[in-house]
Amino acid sequence: MTERQNIVILGSTGSIGVSTLDVIARHRTDFHIVALTANRRADTLFEQCVHFGPEYAVLNDADGAARLAQRLSASGIKTQVLCGVDALEKVAALPQVSVVMAAIVGIAGLRATYAAVINGKRVLLANKEALVTAGAIFMTAVREHGAELIPIDSEHNAIFQALPMHFRSDPATAGVRRIVLTASGGPFRTLEPAQLAHVTPEQACAHPNWVMGRKISVDSATMMNKGLEIIEASRLFGVPESAIEVVVHPESIVHSLVEYVDGSSLAQLSNPDMRTPIAHALGYPRRIESGVAPLDLARIGRLNFAAPEAARFPCLSLARQALRIGGSAPTLLNAANEMAVAAFLAGDLRFDLIPTLIEHVLATVTAEPLHTLEDVFLVDQEARACARMWFERAPATHRIPVAVE
Repeated sequence: MTERQNIVILGSTGSIGVSTLDVIARHRTDFHIVALTANRRADTLFEQCVHFGPEYAVLNDADGAARLAQRLSASGIKTQVLCGVDALEKVAALPQVSVVMAAIVGIAGLRATYAAVINGKRVLLANKEALVTAGAIFMTAVREHGAELIPIDSEHNAIFQALPMHFRSDPATAGVRRIVLTASGGPFRTLEPAQLAHVTPEQACAHPNWVMGRKISVDSATMMNKGLEIIEASRLFGVPESAIEVVVHPESIVHSLVEYVDGSSLAQLSNPDMRTPIAHALGYPRRIESGVAPLDLARIGRLNFAAPEAARFPCLSLARQALRIGGSAPTLLNAANEMAVAAFLAGDLRFDLIPTLIEHVLATVTAEPLHTLEDVFLVDQEARACARMWFERAPATHRIPVAVE
């Protein structure tokens, strides 16, 4: 790297944030952490501040922020503690910051990520919901404000690496036929469909390959994660829904492919560890050490691929439907999914009914054009209100069955 990068990590206590800090710890002279942010994990954020000494720490929880400030002061650490959504936007827009890791899960990360974009930052985008809920608005802001997006999702980062350098400036001459997203299939890809009504949050969060947060683990199990990634890929790379395919790849070694008109397919392969795409994005256009073990194909032996079963993963077709409808439909899809996943994790909704709730919201709330960020949040609220009404009328059989000892 030619100069030290000043970086803000939005969501530093989540799995992506922790992995980002692990990579940065290997390159302390190349990065200066200006701010770390978290929702409520004050203890974890305290330890991160002790280790990395950021100028700012942000918590959404006011009581936790006050306690964090007291602990840091007592420890002689001069990190300034801020609180709330406005503080997230403030640190994302600081003039001395050149890089923002956007790793807050869900629509909660949209405002801060957007603030980084309109201030012309290099945004390492792990928050796929920013593009799902506000795709056209977000990408217009990227162009108008000279921001740079480097995707962190392993699939989109793989596509980014497999595309030619001139693709964004001159896609017509790149010869891209289609994009192929790979999916592990999650923990239930071979489970009998009748058993899906009885799976627990603990089972859904036990991903076979990746270490991820609870929400994204459930999304992987339903394959809504892949549905959201179809929408994200369309926004990021400017390709239609019809040019994006999904294949189930249980080993999670091939992270995605780009197919060209001459019959070539270029893929990115690595062990399933988020530090690989994070290191790629942090160092881009250079390559830096990530701490991930080299890929040993001889040990792996074979790689398997299969088409996803539509009946087993209805969330995939719901996401494609929302992308084809356009306007606010992807925003509705995301809000309904966030509500459904939260209810499932709380034991209030059966796993197999997650797509049922999403389908209900898409069918009930009319999709409209989106013009501003405030439009996005209004649609999000409308979708959540629709989901709450559905919950109020739902019978007790919609809840996760209690296991009998």
